[in-house]
Amino acid sequence: MPADSTQPTPTDASTRIRLGTRGSQLALWQSNWVKSELENLGVTVELIQIKTEGDIKTGSLAQIGGQGVFTKRLQVALLENEIDLAVHSLKDLPTEDHPDLTIAAVPPRENTADALVCNKHDDLDSIPPGSVIGTGSVRRAAQLLHLRNDLKIEDIRGNVDTRLKKLDDGKYDAIVLACAGLVRLGLKGRITHQFDPQQLMPAVGQGALGLETRADDRSTIAAVEQLSDQSSFHRAMAERSMLRTLFAGCLAPVGANTTVNEGQLTLEGIVLSVDGKEKVSAKMSLPISESKELGQAVAKELINKGADRFLSRE
Repeated sequence: MPADSTQPTPTDASTRIRLGTRGSQLALWQSNWVKSELENLGVTVELIQIKTEGDIKTGSLAQIGGQGVFTKRLQVALLENEIDLAVHSLKDLPTEDHPDLTIAAVPPRENTADALVCNKHDDLDSIPPGSVIGTGSVRRAAQLLHLRNDLKIEDIRGNVDTRLKKLDDGKYDAIVLACAGLVRLGLKGRITHQFDPQQLMPAVGQGALGLETRADDRSTIAAVEQLSDQSSFHRAMAERSMLRTLFAGCLAPVGANTTVNEGQLTLEGIVLSVDGKEKVSAKMSLPISESKELGQAVAKELINKGADRFLSRE
């Protein structure tokens, strides 16, 4: 649960945190940002780089292990006391909670939208039929096909710079990336078009960081909670609760969009067929404190509308 920002928790000057991170450019940016914020609170932070399965193996995400491929090794490091804190891109973190771990904080969320990156055209509508669009996301692929079934969607792997280079080398006519990663890496200028959520609904947790600790590590939790943002935390928890109730992994064609207004949290969820031909949606609101219940309710409504037939149980 995020700390109340009006009542900051005093940090013990002796607090020392070993922060585990992947070695990619974006992961290091995220972890160094958390490190800097904690150090401003008087915490000593040591960065420890850890290679995950997703960093070592090649191939599509489905081929190399799917859900958790970028996060499991960090979680093992927490459980084996190699590190005290893991910084995750929350959209990559499996929704099944480990009883000995906890998401202690979700800092203020970056832009959740998806971005079209294209060197020749201004938006999706202006891209010619038959053009090749690169994405490593089943969710994005299904929604792109729902909008434009005359496009050719091809898998793309690699970090942000690698994907941009593949685009610039002419291997794709356009690619789709998260706005958040481009903004964090100082590459906002590469965004050709920002998709509206009703065009491409974001992934669960997109643009949010999940700061995970051992559940019994009170000193680390007390320090990390100070970085949490209440709105971002509950938005992410509602989305993750929806995905968990759907029993769908991060590779499933599921999208979510959340907003907060006057204490009310609104969640809209969608589930698509992989080919983009069919889509179901549901939208509900509850008080922000009932974020997990809201996620469950939206998921059940999606299932009532037939979303189950689009979701793999493997």
